[in-house]
Amino acid sequence: MKSAPAQVEPTNWQDLGAEIVFVQDNSGKYISFSWNSAAEYGIDPQEIMGHDLSESFTPADPQAYLSLIQRILERRIPERHHTFFQHAEQSFPLELAISPILQPNGGASAVLAIGHLLRQEEIASDTRRTSLSETTASSQDLVTQIARKIRRNPYRSLLTEIARNIRRTLDLETIWQQTVDSIGSSLSVSRCMIVSYNAEKNQLRVEAEHCQKNVKSLLGERLSLAGEPYLQQALSSGEPIAVERIANPTFGQRSVLVVATFYQNKRNALICLHQCDRRRYWTAAEIDLLRELAAQVSTAIAHASLYKELEQAKRLAEEASRLKSEFLASTSHELRTPLNGIIGFLRLILDGMADTEEEQREFLDEAHHSALHLLNLINDILDIAKIEAGKLELDFNDYPLHELFDDVEKKMRPLAERKNLTFEFQYPPSREPIILYGNYQRSLQVMLNLVGNAIKFTHEGGVTISAEVLKKAMNANNQEFPGTVLVRVADTGIGVPLEKLDKLFHNFSQVDGSRTKAYGGTGLGLAISQKLIETMGGTINFFSMGEQLGSTVTFTVPLFQLPVMSTAQLSPDHHESESL
Repeated sequence: MKSAPAQVEPTNWQDLGAEIVFVQDNSGKYISFSWNSAAEYGIDPQEIMGHDLSESFTPADPQAYLSLIQRILERRIPERHHTFFQHAEQSFPLELAISPILQPNGGASAVLAIGHLLRQEEIASDTRRTSLSETTASSQDLVTQIARKIRRNPYRSLLTEIARNIRRTLDLETIWQQTVDSIGSSLSVSRCMIVSYNAEKNQLRVEAEHCQKNVKSLLGERLSLAGEPYLQQALSSGEPIAVERIANPTFGQRSVLVVATFYQNKRNALICLHQCDRRRYWTAAEIDLLRELAAQVSTAIAHASLYKELEQAKRLAEEASRLKSEFLASTSHELRTPLNGIIGFLRLILDGMADTEEEQREFLDEAHHSALHLLNLINDILDIAKIEAGKLELDFNDYPLHELFDDVEKKMRPLAERKNLTFEFQYPPSREPIILYGNYQRSLQVMLNLVGNAIKFTHEGGVTISAEVLKKAMNANNQEFPGTVLVRVADTGIGVPLEKLDKLFHNFSQVDGSRTKAYGGTGLGLAISQKLIETMGGTINFFSMGEQLGSTVTFTVPLFQLPVMSTAQLSPDHHESESL
């Protein structure tokens, strides 16, 4: 049943200090009307009361005005409105504040409009001056001009201030914070946020925030597109999304206004406003402000991000240059040492300094050992050059695990025994040979490198090499394999500080320069080993609990065929971190 119009008795509206005051019901009928200048224009307020919009004091667009009244009554939220009213062939440009008149039951069926007649000086300088007696068509032109001014003007100074501030810096965090502080305080919202958007990972994170004291902070929070569907809508449309009522608020928000920022058609962030203490109708001016601001912030974020990337690239280039300089310095020493050994021992033989055939043989052995060491260094340099140039090509074949371990033992056991270290191999409990798939020579190179490092950095205790069969199918180099073999090289050596573990697989990198001087080496071994293992379809990892606590390196190799194990079962799907 339609509610009855509110009963509003005429009163002395001039006491409010307003120029024009009138009350209308939901059909637009005037219940009360007062204008302190009505007589100047030949208007009798008594003749207007009781008439509807089509009969007296009619807005230029009655249907749009009636829709405005009905929207205000439905939402129960006041609105500011600029339009022309017509009476007896006269036109009046008005600025009105229209509010719903609430009844005791909370409903509203009438509105109170308070306003004033716009003077010529209030109209923009670019607006054509029009007398109040012009025709309706000319008046409508003036309405359009005024509307443009109203849309353009309310937050123009705020937008200019924000744009000026964010152009003064290339620091992304500063741009974000200045933006949310300016919007949050100016629009009196409960919470204003900049939310970064990672398109690849489809992740949202609150990077900057301005919120009122009684509102929970969301700074650093990761938001869900599924839980906040209006965020997805803003990212998809590129236009501001205004939501006046949130049915199931996640963070206390009752109304939301959000817009995506973008650069070169890629979304990079969201500007999000929350009103938590009440439902809020977002005005056209506020929506336009956010739309224009998004364009400004988009460019600023893109420039700051580009600057940040350039700074990071510069730091990486400087670090690479430093590492290569250290590499050249250490490598020149590493190359010179075995070369001097070769020249020195051969010179002794040529000068007849060997007193006996046995001593001459000893000099030749030392020269040969130095030559092999020099060859290994040169091979490391050539390998990393091939890898970086993408020229590394490998042939793959199947080979037995015991053959690989036997070769490693023959070459490495003398070095371990020379340092009085234990040197142990542990094979999987298999009833038949364990066949691997890869490049045998490169697999041997990786093993010799890892075991050589373990012996080099271990002074007491020993080195243990073990293997474990993992029954987990895998694909490598366009082939499917029934499982993998996990190889471990564990030592009781000097270990690695936890904060420096991430440096170990970088080219030209050792844990620190002092180790390079004390132990030698190019710092390329682990980087080369990683590339070789990955090329053969495996993975490599380095583990250490810290200095003086030893190290363990593990890598995986495709298993050519599942062996018959002597125990009840093979190892199931396996996490390497559990194998230490």
